[in-house]
Amino acid sequence: MTEKLHAPVIAWFDAHARDLPWRRPEAGAWGVMVSEFMLQQTPVNRVLPVYEQWLARWPRPADLAKEAPGEAVRAWGRLGYPRRALRLHGAAVAITERHGGDVPAEHAQLLALPGIGEYTAAAVASFAYGQRHPVLDTNVRRVLARAVTGVQYPPNATTAAERRLARELLPEEESTAARWAAASMELGALVCTAKNEGCARCPIAAQCAWRLAGKPEHQGPPRRGQTYAGTDRQVRGKLLAVLREAHAPVPQAALDRVWHEPVQRARALDGLVTDGLVEPLPGGLYRLPLT
Repeated sequence: MTEKLHAPVIAWFDAHARDLPWRRPEAGAWGVMVSEFMLQQTPVNRVLPVYEQWLARWPRPADLAKEAPGEAVRAWGRLGYPRRALRLHGAAVAITERHGGDVPAEHAQLLALPGIGEYTAAAVASFAYGQRHPVLDTNVRRVLARAVTGVQYPPNATTAAERRLARELLPEEESTAARWAAASMELGALVCTAKNEGCARCPIAAQCAWRLAGKPEHQGPPRRGQTYAGTDRQVRGKLLAVLREAHAPVPQAALDRVWHEPVQRARALDGLVTDGLVEPLPGGLYRLPLT
């Protein structure tokens, strides 16, 4: 089963992989790490311009580590989930202090960095260093759910069974395993998509358990939607936008103008302060964090 999956998916990837800057050799491990932080819950087309600007400004972890964390939040722009910017800054500081400014190659050392979870550690070790690790993002999980398990969608949260399956499916050879990780992810992004899947273009359609079963409808818990309008996330984004544009502390009155509902606005601002994304100052002033 595993051999029948690996060869056609990797061959498809060789022919159809997108030319993305973090896949080029010159990106290095730092470029791969930056891309992995930015691509969490954010599509490639939104990440590309911010990624290019980020690497031009901070080509090495030490360059970012020298800056205030608020500058990372400012440069993050409208990518969303800005705590990722703080985590990436924290990882850059740790890499500079613990590893001489070079992104470590060992999975355990990657996992020990602040803001790095199991997925990101495996992705950097695999994509940057060609190591053999199961890399389970949403796209890979969907491909495995359909091709092997025979269901339309994976569970809402990654399960032990999924991790076990991903390990069992890993090619033995390190370089092939790393290629399989990238190829299965790209297949999920471009062909085996959440909606309007392109089975006619899929290199493993003939052996896909879900397709062979007649594409049964999803039977699990309802899938989480991505609501935004009117949420605290939207208010937080509007507050941060004001602070990103300002290069001096901002008065409360300027923040009050971004949202009409005072209770929700205050809750969103309190949340930003609690998350370390905004620093309150005496006199009712606010700024992006300096420490």
